[in-house]
Order: sequence, then structure tokens, then C-alpha cells
Amino acid sequence: MRVLVVEDERALADAIVRGLRKRGMAVDVAYDGDAGHEAAFVTRYDVVVLDRDLPGMHGDQICAELAASGTLTRVLMLTASDTVADRVAGLGLGADDYLPKPFAFDELVARVQALGRRATPAAPPVLQVGDVVIDPARRVVTRAGTPVDLTNKEFGVLSELVKARGAVVSSEELLERVWDANTDPFTTIVRVTVRTLRRKLGDPPLIDTVVGAGYRVVGR
Repeated sequence: MRVLVVEDERALADAIVRGLRKRGMAVDVAYDGDAGHEAAFVTRYDVVVLDRDLPGMHGDQICAELAASGTLTRVLMLTASDTVADRVAGLGLGADDYLPKPFAFDELVARVQALGRRATPAAPPVLQVGDVVIDPARRVVTRAGTPVDLTNKEFGVLSELVKARGAVVSSEELLERVWDANTDPFTTIVRVTVRTLRRKLGDPPLIDTVVGAGYRVVGR
């Protein structure tokens, strides 16, 4: 899941980013409204965690423009105000959810995960190709019934490839969906991750390299 955090309180923003990354999400951060607006319209995010009162462009304007654009990106609006009128106003701008400060981090995570599920086309609760089974909710992968221990990035790459149902997924697409904006676009990290993933999954090979195009899963 790709998430953008737009929050001007740097300590809070950085804490949210660290926590979401520990949960396996690819997270970018912007500390003002102008940077947040630019990021939100350059990269396709599943969820934007958006502070309402931002320096530069106001969070209300960013939210309204995202809603008007027709994007599948979901918006979780954060605010220091917890009045009914403010919640109604935020939702009326097109926010998908509304969380007042201070909040419990576990609640934030649960809301982000729920919005992320709404931002992507419906997928079966368990993904399977051949004898490989992926349980996204429990973040568990098995092959022929044997657990396969994967890192967050390996799990993300495998999930994206399996969801593509045999279609080719480019390295650039994998970088966008699994890593964050700080990743060097010319890095070999995707190739290295796929190589390690192949080794962990064992034989017969599940991931095929399509030269000059990307990767795809093989088998049924």
C-alpha cells in the first residue's frame, strides 16, 4: 500500500511515517500544503493522511481537489478540532474518514488499512497461484503448505505480481507500489528483491523475467 502523510508538525508526521512503514506500507511525507498537493497529484497513492490546518495550501483545498479529480485515492483527514460541525465539514469536502487529534496510533493504522482496501479493486481475501498461497490480512505466505518467511518488500512484490494475474509488471511499477519516493529510480533493488524472492520460493520457479519489460508470475 502506498501512503502519503501531509502534516506540518514534523515530530508527529515522522512518527506516523515510521509506524506505517513498520506495518509494511510504502510511505512518503510532506510538511506543508503546497508540497503535499504536488505529491498527491504526481504519484498515485492509495491513502493520503491529510492534516486540515496546513501552511501553504490548506488541507481543505487539497481534499476538495482530490475528490473532484475522480481519483481512487482515499483521504483520511486529521484535525485538532473534534466538533460535529468540523467532522461534517471535512466529510463534505470529500474526505473518506476523519480522525481528531490526539489519536491512538493503532486506530490510525486500522483506518488507513480500511481505506486502502477501498482504494484498490476488490481482491479475494486469499491470493493463490499454483501451490503458493498469500494471506494479505495475516501477511502469511505458504508454498505447498510450508510457510515462506518474507520481508515486507518481498511480500509486497509477490503480492503485486500475483494480483496482476500473469500480466507483466515493470520494475518502475513495483518501485511505485512497494517502495517510497526516497528510493533511487535507477537502483537495482527490485532486481535484487526478485532474485531473493525466487530463492525463498524455491522450485518450480514462480516468477518469470520478461526482458526489457518486467516480471510476471507463471503457473496456475
